[in-house]
Amino acid sequence: MRYNTFMANTAFDPLAWRRIKAPSLAELEALAGEVFRRLPTKFRQLCADLVIRVDDFPSEEVVDAMSVESEFDLLGLFHGVGLPFRFESAAVQMPNMIWLYRRPILDYWAGHEETLGAIVQHVLVHEIGHHFGLSDAAMAAIEQSAEEARGAMP
Repeated sequence: MRYNTFMANTAFDPLAWRRIKAPSLAELEALAGEVFRRLPTKFRQLCADLVIRVDDFPSEEVVDAMSVESEFDLLGLFHGVGLPFRFESAAVQMPNMIWLYRRPILDYWAGHEETLGAIVQHVLVHEIGHHFGLSDAAMAAIEQSAEEARGAMP
């Protein structure tokens, strides 16, 4: 059922929400795959060997390594060596991986006005930024510049 149709139906039947369930791991992975397919071709080509996985939560080891207070504090994670830092002469290189964490993403979605698709896109693009070798600070500066440019548009 499409969201607009669902919202129209709930205006008349508030109990219609009983049928709605949070997306499963497979459904969130399908959403992430669709978000990825809609990214610009050149962007996707630079991600040819990138592996994208969805899990409910980060592992305890990841929570400890990232120094976050709760497993809900991490929506996604890049694991690997950014493209600018890879060496072709390295004997064996594991593929770069991006993890999207379903339960923290759903928790974030429940508390914000953004659509689930927009949140998944933001997290995925952010983690792909790490694949490209960008730091969190560099990505924050890029996002700030983009927001300022949108605000300056007539």
